[in-house]
Amino acid sequence: MTTLDENAKQEASGMTRRGFLGFLGKSAACVGAIAGASSTIGATELVHGKRGFQQNDEQFAEAVNNPPKVPDYNWNDHEWAMGVDTDRCIGCLRCMEACKMENSVQMDAFHFRTWVERYVYLEGSNTAVVDSQSDPKNIENAGSETKFRFDNRYRNVKVDKAFFVPKLCNQCEHPSCVQVCPTGATFKANDGPVLIDTTYCIGCQYCVQACPYGARTFNESRGTVDKCNWCYHRITKGLNPACVEVCPTGTRIFGDRKDPESPISLFIRNNHVQVLKPEMGNAPNVFYKGTDKEVV
Repeated sequence: MTTLDENAKQEASGMTRRGFLGFLGKSAACVGAIAGASSTIGATELVHGKRGFQQNDEQFAEAVNNPPKVPDYNWNDHEWAMGVDTDRCIGCLRCMEACKMENSVQMDAFHFRTWVERYVYLEGSNTAVVDSQSDPKNIENAGSETKFRFDNRYRNVKVDKAFFVPKLCNQCEHPSCVQVCPTGATFKANDGPVLIDTTYCIGCQYCVQACPYGARTFNESRGTVDKCNWCYHRITKGLNPACVEVCPTGTRIFGDRKDPESPISLFIRNNHVQVLKPEMGNAPNVFYKGTDKEVV
């Protein structure tokens, strides 16, 4: 969520602080998840009254005035995780576009919650050439910073191997971003995701520096940090994250590891998977299949 403006605060002035902090907003693309102050601790009434959503002020005010309910969600009953099958990714970038629309992410190539990198091994080379949506040539190819397309720069050269790798916040078990946050704005929820309560974020960007995956960006207009939260407003309603929902090839797999028959449990059990930068000790909860040794 963004820092609340005075109008939103006044509209919610009749609520208690605990009840007020218990409400979460709607996303740009779907109705958001919310529970009252008396509901089971979970998606909305987070630890110490923190909020884990980042939407704009209009969306927040709408949610305060017209709060939907999510019955019986208990974050202690779930252990969310994501899988990425890089053998399936075609680099269409629909995931990135859907994420921006769903979560009110700034519409340019340099602010993102999820992104896709292209790895290309030219003939005779053992080192990959890597680019993403923020590469100037890809921006030029798309014709706009608000559209995302990979160009065809390799059409006239010999390529030994090429593949795409979706990336996002790894929602680590031991998140370095949480360790360095001086205000407690960044915190880990019991069901897995690492969330940001932007009402406490002072924009110091220590977390941006601490994240070994480059998964955080700074929103200059809001003065706060932004990151993927696996569309927490969706998963607490039993929905998939937006990026999973729109993927045309099934590259992204999401589910509850406490359910042995969930898509993510089956993905991890039936494939050789690995995490990015295991040597950092963060213990990521995004599991990759088919990545190359140079993918970091």
